[in-house]
Amino acid sequence: MGQLDGKVAIVTGAGGGLGEAHALLLAKEGASVVVNDLGGSRDGSGEGQNMADAVVEKIKAAGGKAVANYGNVTSEDDVNALIKTAVDEFGKLDFLIANAGILRDKSFKNMTNDMWDIVINVHLRGTYLCVKAAYDQMIEQGHGGSIVVTSSTSGLLGNFGQSNYGAAKAGIAGLARCLFQEGLKYGIRVNILAPAAWSRMTSDIFPEGQNMEELLSPAKVSPVVVWLGSDQAKDVTGRTFLVQGNSVTLLSWQSHMLATKGNDEAAWSVADVGDSVLENFENWPKGPQPTPREF
Repeated sequence: MGQLDGKVAIVTGAGGGLGEAHALLLAKEGASVVVNDLGGSRDGSGEGQNMADAVVEKIKAAGGKAVANYGNVTSEDDVNALIKTAVDEFGKLDFLIANAGILRDKSFKNMTNDMWDIVINVHLRGTYLCVKAAYDQMIEQGHGGSIVVTSSTSGLLGNFGQSNYGAAKAGIAGLARCLFQEGLKYGIRVNILAPAAWSRMTSDIFPEGQNMEELLSPAKVSPVVVWLGSDQAKDVTGRTFLVQGNSVTLLSWQSHMLATKGNDEAAWSVADVGDSVLENFENWPKGPQPTPREF
């Protein structure tokens, strides 16, 4: 018996890396899987069917159920066809993992509008379109479901040279933090994944010669993601999971009062509020340190 026996899942960007690892484990745990991949390079150029087909063949060879889909997540028609594929082939949709993405890294000084637009389009609009179509399908079915969106520490904490990617990933997290509250009414869970994994998307980010391909294997991220689609996770929603290697961390936000006085008093003067804010500056939570990197 698998954790997802009888469930139907869609994984976007499942032709390699994290998406492939998610799809393979979903099938191993008993889910029927729609393997979506446009088949392009990591910068979003090109397309083809080989990547999705290869993952489907792996699943079938292991005794699982899967079908390929080659749609572009930025196309509303393609995304609607993707949802229809799940329903036509397997009768329903229980689980969406929105994973598709590309990179166009560049320092902000050298960022172009085209680099900005395509990354925002694929990540943020692509996630929105897939989540919207899956959410509507789950409402129509009437028995809830699970959605996992893929954010990043680049969006949640920041990273040098990824202003376009980080903005998109922060937007994805914001979408999920709002949507989970609406999904409660329909039994639809919405959670956020912030992964650290070695793949063709990240192969030049991690240091060489330290066995990162094994230590931070995508296969080590997938177990908690697949678990989020199971009935055991029925009460888990609105959460952000940082997963790197075999470590799973729950990210949550804390507030720190810096300046306060009665609202019935006069407004702060600029000098006074500055003095209050800086009074305990040395005790502020430490922010993430920049990661030196050549571009």
